[in-house]
Amino acid sequence: MNNDTSMFDSVNNQVADISGQIGQTPQGWNAGIFSMVQSLSETVILPIAGVILAFVMTLELIQIITDKNNFHDIETAVFFKWIFKTACAILIVTNTWNIVMGVFDVAQGIVAQASGVIGADASIDISSAMADLEPRLMEMDLGPLFGLWFQSLFADDSSYYLLCALEVIDDDGHLKQNATSSMSGSRN
Repeated sequence: MNNDTSMFDSVNNQVADISGQIGQTPQGWNAGIFSMVQSLSETVILPIAGVILAFVMTLELIQIITDKNNFHDIETAVFFKWIFKTACAILIVTNTWNIVMGVFDVAQGIVAQASGVIGADASIDISSAMADLEPRLMEMDLGPLFGLWFQSLFADDSSYYLLCALEVIDDDGHLKQNATSSMSGSRN
């Protein structure tokens, strides 16, 4: 019974830890890298995108003019359509950073809501399940009992190796031991 209690406590702790790490904003995760990427986006990528956009829209305007036999057979609606497409493209290019950060904010909100549900639903109280465990076990045959014993014996080992895959790297590039530090002491 002690093995099951420690396994459930470990699952509850890991769910809380992982939801806290995943729910961080880019600014909260690493403010230095966030500000560097934002400044690169605004000072390098945005001007390059502007030049490419100007080139593409100029080529499209030239094609519109030459397709209709040099203004002999052209409609004014074509120019309004070109102006609308250019305005939309400029709007998207200049607000790319805001769009990306909006996606991160939406994802963070979803993770925060999901972690609240997961944290509440994954909080397992072993004492409520243990109340009528002995009578239920007495009714079981030998095969299912052996399967439960086998599962209980090896479930802790397999969860340890799965949790090892959830290591986190800190700001300096070093491995944080927070995901398995509570369990690594029992393995040594």
